[in-house]
Amino acid sequence: MRRTKVLIASLVLLCGTALAVVAPDRWTSTDSADSTQAPLAQVETPAYVPPVPLLWKVSDRNNAVYLLGSIHLLREDDYPLSADIDAAFDDAARIVFEVSPDELGSPAASASFRDAANLSEGRTLSDLISPRLREKLDRLLARQGGSLDQVNRYSPWFVNLSLMLGLSHSLGFSPELGVDQHLMQRAEEAGKPTAGLETIDDQLRALADSPIAEQVLGLEDFLDRPQEMPGELADLHEAWRAGDVPGLEAIALTEMMTKTPRTYQLVNVDRNQAWLPLLRKMLDGRGRDNVLVVVGAMHLLGDDGLLALLGQAGYTVERICSACGTLEDPALEDAGEPVSLPIGS
Repeated sequence: MRRTKVLIASLVLLCGTALAVVAPDRWTSTDSADSTQAPLAQVETPAYVPPVPLLWKVSDRNNAVYLLGSIHLLREDDYPLSADIDAAFDDAARIVFEVSPDELGSPAASASFRDAANLSEGRTLSDLISPRLREKLDRLLARQGGSLDQVNRYSPWFVNLSLMLGLSHSLGFSPELGVDQHLMQRAEEAGKPTAGLETIDDQLRALADSPIAEQVLGLEDFLDRPQEMPGELADLHEAWRAGDVPGLEAIALTEMMTKTPRTYQLVNVDRNQAWLPLLRKMLDGRGRDNVLVVVGAMHLLGDDGLLALLGQAGYTVERICSACGTLEDPALEDAGEPVSLPIGS
C-alpha cells in the first residue's frame, strides 16, 4: 500500500471548508498526470454501482442522528450516491454540516481563508523550508509560469493544499462535487433547514495552528514524490467508494496519528470532542425529528471517532448499508458489542 500524504488525508477526509473556499485560480498543476489520452475502444459500459456509503444511524428512545462520512473531492462518475443516503436524507428533518451552507457561501468566508493562509508579518515560506525544498518548489512552479515569490507569504499547509488541488483537478476531482456540497444543494432544493457544527474560523484555525514543522513535513512529502500522488489519491478515493473502514484507517488515520500527532489532535480529536455535545443534544432532547449530519469520513472512524464516542456514551449505533450484507462493523470495535449491518434499514 502506498504511503498517503498526511495533508491529502486531512483535507480530503477531515477539513471540507478549506477545499470549498479556496479559489480555482489558485490551483497549480504539478504535471504529474498524463494530459494525453489514447482513443477509447468501443466496449460495453458496465452497470453503474454507487459508492458503498459510510452511513450510520445513532439512536436513543426518541429520535436518531444519521452520520454520513463525506469525502470532499469527487468526480462526476461518483454519482448518483447510494439509495441508503437518499433514504436518510428524506427521513431527516434537517441537514447539518461541518460549517453551515450560509456561512460557507458568505463573502466573509474568502477573507477568513486568506487570513488563515497568510504567514504572520515578517515571515516567509522561504524562511521555513530547506534550500532543497525551495529549489524543488520553485522548479515545479516555474513549469506553470509561476515562481516561489508568488507563494512566499503563504503557510506551508496552504501551498500544499494548492498543489494537491491542482493535481486533483487535472484528474477530474472537484470540491464542487464533494458529498457535502452535493447535499447542500439538495437541501436547498428540498427546502430542508441546514446548520453547522462549527464556524469557518474554527476549522481554519485547526489548520493554521498546526505546528510549522508538521506543515513542512506535508509539503516535503508532496515535493519529494509528486509522481506518486495520483496513485495515492486513487487509493484514498477507492477506499471511500468501497466503504472500506479498515482500509481508510490504514491509509490515512494511522499515518496521520504517527507522523503529525499535533495536527491529528487539532483537526480530528479536538473537533470531534467539540462536536460531541452538539450531537448528544440532538439526541437527548424531547423532539422526535431525525437529523442527517455530514462530516469528513475520518471524523467517524477510530478510537477517537464520533461513532466510538457515541457508542461509549450508551447510544445505539448501527451501520446503514444495503450493499454490505451482515457483518461485524470494525468502526465500532471499541464502542461495545459488534453491531450488525442491516440490509436496507
